[in-house]
Amino acid sequence: MPSPRIRRLLLDHQTLTSRLSAWPLIQISGMAGMPPEIYRFTFNLRGLYVSNSGEILERNFHVLEVNLSLGYPRRAPQCRMLTPVFHPNFDDSMVCIGDFWAASEGLDDLVIRIGRMIAYQEYNTKSPLNGLAAKWAAQNTNLLPIDPRSISPPSDSSSPESLRREAAPNDTSASAAPSLDSLAATTDASPNREVPASDNTPDSAPPSEISADPWAQKIFLT
Repeated sequence: MPSPRIRRLLLDHQTLTSRLSAWPLIQISGMAGMPPEIYRFTFNLRGLYVSNSGEILERNFHVLEVNLSLGYPRRAPQCRMLTPVFHPNFDDSMVCIGDFWAASEGLDDLVIRIGRMIAYQEYNTKSPLNGLAAKWAAQNTNLLPIDPRSISPPSDSSSPESLRREAAPNDTSASAAPSLDSLAATTDASPNREVPASDNTPDSAPPSEISADPWAQKIFLT
């Protein structure tokens, strides 16, 4: 008889593949193990990153790696971004999920929550991993969320074509957000890494503008 951990891994795989199979905003782009213990997810969402010139720009493509350690599900999955993200609760080695993880939460719900974080529908500026991103978010709430679309797949059995139409982004023109130069001098970054993402989404915000993605290297903010 499979162990409780193996049964949970099997259930996660079944739920993820069923729930995300026809959803273009979040896609399973890689798996390792049988049942899978490592996943890669591609998010086709608007989020932010820092260019080599220090500008905060939008990008539409993000890759997340999730490692389900031997302590899973009692211990939270290890999550890290493989593409650069500018967000209060992300850094270059981890996504801060520890405080809101519970063994009863499905892996599919966690991945959708991280998608909401990328889109700035959820963020916490009180004790951030990235102090510059927290200050930027606090000063630019009128620009948030970056992507207002519903991140979760619809519960009904819609056709793939209708899902693609619902997930299609609005047409916008290229633009850049304020530079980091004006933020860095006065930012106090907190060392606390265990920060949950909170429901701090503004009721409404004007659509942001999309800039070209030059596939810049990661910026290590200190």
